[in-house]
Amino acid sequence: MDTPGYSLVIPIFNEEECLPELLARLDGLMEQLDAPAEVVLVDDGSKDKSYELILDACRRDARFHAIQLSRNFGHQMAITAGLDFAAGDAVVVMDADLQDPPEVVLEMAARWREGCEVVHAVRSERTGESAFKRTTASWFYRVLAKLGDVEVPGNAGDFRLVDRKALDAFRQMRETNRYVRGMWGWVGFRQCTVEYERPPRFAGTTKYPLRKMIKFAFDGIISFSSEPLRLALRVGFVLSLLSIMAGVAAIVLKLSGALEVPGWTSMIFAVTFLGGVQLLTIGVMGEYVSRIHDEVRGRPLYLVRETQGFGGPRLPASSVPADVPATDEMMRIEDEPGEGVRSLPPG
Repeated sequence: MDTPGYSLVIPIFNEEECLPELLARLDGLMEQLDAPAEVVLVDDGSKDKSYELILDACRRDARFHAIQLSRNFGHQMAITAGLDFAAGDAVVVMDADLQDPPEVVLEMAARWREGCEVVHAVRSERTGESAFKRTTASWFYRVLAKLGDVEVPGNAGDFRLVDRKALDAFRQMRETNRYVRGMWGWVGFRQCTVEYERPPRFAGTTKYPLRKMIKFAFDGIISFSSEPLRLALRVGFVLSLLSIMAGVAAIVLKLSGALEVPGWTSMIFAVTFLGGVQLLTIGVMGEYVSRIHDEVRGRPLYLVRETQGFGGPRLPASSVPADVPATDEMMRIEDEPGEGVRSLPPG
C-alpha cells in the first residue's frame, strides 16, 4: 500500500461489543474520504475477543493494521503507540466506543484541507453522560485554563485530526506521564475546532472510572503547570506570617498579664492545622518528584507484542532521535504474529 492520505488511530481495550459496528462504519468512512486511508487498531491488553476481531479485519482488508501491546499500558500510551506507527499525511485519533462518530472525520478533513494543522472535535452535547461527569469535566477544563501553561479547548477529548508536521513535533515529546490533549496544545501550529454531538456509548461500559478520571486530571494539571508548587509556597508564606504575628501577640499578652492560662484547644487546633498544611505541601512536591523519578528511569512508554497488516517493516519515526541514523540495532517490526518485537527505545 502506498503512503496513505489518512491514518485513523483507534485504541482498543475490551471493546468486542463495539468492534463489528465500528469496523463497518470505518469502512464506509474510508470510501468517502478524498484520499486513501489506513486504520491502525491498537489493542491495549484486552481480555476479551477484541484482538481476534481486529486480526480478522486485517485479514479481510489490507487497509486495517493491528498493534498488540504486551499488556494494558493505558489509553494515553495506546494512543501514542498508534501515532508512532501512523503513516498518513493527516492522522485522526478516535475512541472505539463510537462516542466519537467516524462520520465527523469528513468535516475535520475539510478543515484540514483549508489549512488547519490541528483540528479538535469539540463536544457540543454529551448525551448519555451523568450530570456529575458533565459538571466535573466543566470544572476541570476551567481549572486547567486558569492554571495550565497551554490552551486546551473546553469539552475536547482525544478526538482530533493532526497534520503530519504537527505529528512529527508531537513524536519528539516522550514524557512518561502523558496528557495527550494538552501536548497538542503545547505544540502549537494552526488549530481550529469542529463541533459535534457526542452520542451515548454504543455498547459495553466506560473504561474510565472515577479513580482513573481523577488521576488523569492530576496528570493534566501537573504536566502543564507549576502552579500547585507556587500555591504551596504562597500558603506556606502566609501561614508563616500569621504564626509570627500570633507569637508576637502571645508575648504581648503574657507580659501584660492578660494571658494567665494557655488555651489547650487553640494549641491543638494550631498544631494539627499547621501539620496538615505541611503534609499537603510535601504531597504536592512529592507528585512532582515522582514524575521526575519516572522520567529518570527512562523506561519505554510501551512494549509491542506483535503487529499485523503493515505489509513489512515499519520503524516508528519517534523511536530514533532526529539526529541519529537508524541502524540494525534499532527496533524492527516483523509483520508476523507471535514474533518477539522489541520495545521503543526511551525518547
